[in-house]
Amino acid sequence: MVIKSMEEVKFKKKKKLGSYPYFSVVFSNTIALFVIGLFTLLLLQSRRLTQIIRNNIEIQIYLDKDISDSNISRLRNILSNSDYILEDNGNPQIRFISDEEAAQKFIVDTGEDFTEFLGDNPLRNALIIRIKPEFQDIEKLDEIKRNVERLQGVYEVVYMESLISSINKNTAKISIILAGIMAVMLVIVLILINNTIKLALFSQRFLIRSMQLVGARSSFIQWPFLRRSILHGLLSGIFASVVLYNILIYANEKIDGLAELQNDLELIIVFFSISVLGGVIAFFSTYRSVKKYLKMSLDELY
Repeated sequence: MVIKSMEEVKFKKKKKLGSYPYFSVVFSNTIALFVIGLFTLLLLQSRRLTQIIRNNIEIQIYLDKDISDSNISRLRNILSNSDYILEDNGNPQIRFISDEEAAQKFIVDTGEDFTEFLGDNPLRNALIIRIKPEFQDIEKLDEIKRNVERLQGVYEVVYMESLISSINKNTAKISIILAGIMAVMLVIVLILINNTIKLALFSQRFLIRSMQLVGARSSFIQWPFLRRSILHGLLSGIFASVVLYNILIYANEKIDGLAELQNDLELIIVFFSISVLGGVIAFFSTYRSVKKYLKMSLDELY
């Protein structure tokens, strides 16, 4: 009975092909994938914020004082058919502000009624149009301004050139910086996951050699490691996605308007991509490591 129990203990202590300290691997990979997922979400949300800002860039078209309602409708129709007008669900983003409405807004904003001492309303009827992002560089906006000012009934066309120039420059810089950070983080994640798996498989190098000595084929030796690496990579991606999702929920509760920058489909794609990325990186890192140990001599293994 004593001999049998000793044999059972020895059997339990035997290393199983393809096994390694997976907890540390999954934990390290989860952290690495969480970081890459976090920066991916930041990149997507900054792009969404940029899109919202661009979709709200407007041009003010001030009309002649004596313009008739029929001429205003004519101008609206002309502008609605222009290719530079932003559309929302097929509706051209054009709104009309009368001189009375503009005066009331001015009084509310400033607290002063200028009509009391002027005796007249100097403000004009206006059409406010929103421009598609692809037409928002200064040269195209200047061309739009010139073309609209030629229309009958148009007094003046105004847009904030300095603001639009600043938006164009800053959004381009932010996109380049975030893309650069993403590239660096991806390289760091690849190196981190690769080194983690390599260290984990270091304890299996003699078992790999033992399998070689008994005549096992390379594919037979590699497959248990590859199967487990894919599983651990997918688990790491799932854990990272769960952490990211909970952080997003908490952030949405604390920061007003943050949820507007998120798209459910994009979130699903990001979480799915993180899981797949974890499995793919783990697979190739394991494949390289096991192949390396298969080619090593016994002296190199020591």
